[in-house]
Amino acid sequence: MEFADRLSALAAKVRNQADAIGTEEATKNAFVMPFISTILGYDVFDPLEVVPEYTADVGTKRGEKVDYAIVRNGEVQILIEAKASLGQLKIEHASQLFRYFSVTNARLAVLTNGVVWQFYTDLDAPNRMDSKPFLVLDLLEIDETLIPEIQKLSKDSFDLDSIISTAEELKYVGALKREIAAQFRAPSDEWVKFFTSRVYEGSFTARVREQFTTLVSKASRQFLTESVNDRLKTALGAVTLPAADAPVISLDPPMSRSCAGAA
Repeated sequence: MEFADRLSALAAKVRNQADAIGTEEATKNAFVMPFISTILGYDVFDPLEVVPEYTADVGTKRGEKVDYAIVRNGEVQILIEAKASLGQLKIEHASQLFRYFSVTNARLAVLTNGVVWQFYTDLDAPNRMDSKPFLVLDLLEIDETLIPEIQKLSKDSFDLDSIISTAEELKYVGALKREIAAQFRAPSDEWVKFFTSRVYEGSFTARVREQFTTLVSKASRQFLTESVNDRLKTALGAVTLPAADAPVISLDPPMSRSCAGAA
């Protein structure tokens, strides 16, 4: 099965089971371990590859554990902290990841609830985990542009240098896409004022802001719908013969199936 197909299969499982998973342990068993094994390709039962409940004493903190450490060539490369699937991920959940990041060789850390996967590195300061992820994968709404980047984390395709080199671009492009999506759903005053100033010459009064908030939201939805329709038309046009070029039906030999379909 191809990498994208395996990801799609796990996403279907998450979609069907997420509401029934109520605890952190259930999340690990149902979603996190399958992600590590079927998507990333590491053997979750081989302690030389995946170490559950990874422990490394950090300063005055003794006995704290990170849920999983992925090991390559004897060195920890990826740290993973899991939370219950029904809970929202917060940066406060990553406290152990922050501490462990600085005392291991790991350059990658992952915070997940099995549904959303947040990937971190140290772009802002060496050996210090960033406070914001450079990549966010939502299994309920997979961004296909991220699939090649996720594949770089897999056992067979692991490419740390490539991951780190593209992390900054991924971080800001991802953040911008999420912000744009949020503005399309519920435009802020700044967003409304920006577009209003492009089409309206009067003062931006409270009444105008209220009017154009509705108009900007409506225009945004219509723009998205029309963009999707244009893509569909283009895709359909690529396989549909124009009427002027349609084959002429002859009564001599019977038409082939393909010609009949085109007509």
